[in-house]
Amino acid sequence: MKEYVRKYFMLRRHNFQVAVKKAKRSKMCYAFLAPYAILFTVFYILPVVTSIFFSFTYYNILESPRFIGLQNYISLLLEDDIFLIGVKNTFMIAVVTGPLGYIASFLFAWLINELPRWIRTIAVVVFYAPSIAGNVFVIFSIFFRGDAYGYVNALLMDMGIIDAPILWLVNPTYMLPICMVVILWMSLGTGFLSFVAGLQGVDRSQYEAGYMYGVKNRWQELWYITLPNMKPMLMFGAVMAITQAFGVCDVTMALCGYPSTDYAARTVVTHLFDYGSSRFEMGYASAIATMLFLVMILCNKAIQSLLRRVGT
Repeated sequence: MKEYVRKYFMLRRHNFQVAVKKAKRSKMCYAFLAPYAILFTVFYILPVVTSIFFSFTYYNILESPRFIGLQNYISLLLEDDIFLIGVKNTFMIAVVTGPLGYIASFLFAWLINELPRWIRTIAVVVFYAPSIAGNVFVIFSIFFRGDAYGYVNALLMDMGIIDAPILWLVNPTYMLPICMVVILWMSLGTGFLSFVAGLQGVDRSQYEAGYMYGVKNRWQELWYITLPNMKPMLMFGAVMAITQAFGVCDVTMALCGYPSTDYAARTVVTHLFDYGSSRFEMGYASAIATMLFLVMILCNKAIQSLLRRVGT
């Protein structure tokens, strides 16, 4: 056993020495990477580490942080009923809009890729426009106005389906489904563009070789050739879909108000905004952010394991 441990540490030491020698030979490469590494550390790693630290403290900006252990997490999970409502709504939004938006983005990209070039360019712009138009989703507040002048109410009343206007964005029954529809409408964003780019980058000769080796239809072509060549883009699109699904805040606040009726459109990020930007309880807000971060990491790992099976 001692001999095994000694050999293990000798091997590790040798590998470290080899890595140091390679680093010395590649000083210029590391010099070019240094600006990015510094920016990434300052604006990504440091905020995450700081948030995790503050999540174990009571910190309200005016006073120095005071260590309270797991009290913020205990309060979140056992005492904060509104947070649990936000968790339920966030998971409902993520389960519905995440997979549907991801699949719709890929299917639209796949179909658009088969069009002539000039039509494809126009179609990409049309489908991508909602995600770059800022707060264009507020137009749905006109569609779902709670009086007879709202487009949906006017249409339903003209058809005789309803007798009086429905308060779509005030009634808790309709608020979350409407937000899901709007989020799906906006889901053709960066992931959609990455899918289009990935489809354009597949070598056409692989399709010819595939048919020579037994590929019989377009679905087999998609599964065995297209998707394996697009794994990096699929992973990027999945990360963007997860981020958008769990980070929902602007849409619910703009359409349903802040706070919404009976907290029917409350999400985890809305709860985070409440405690971080309104109440300035930064320790509690950091605990919310840390839990959301961990959930997104776990979902990311699960999707990575699924994408590894593509083409097998």
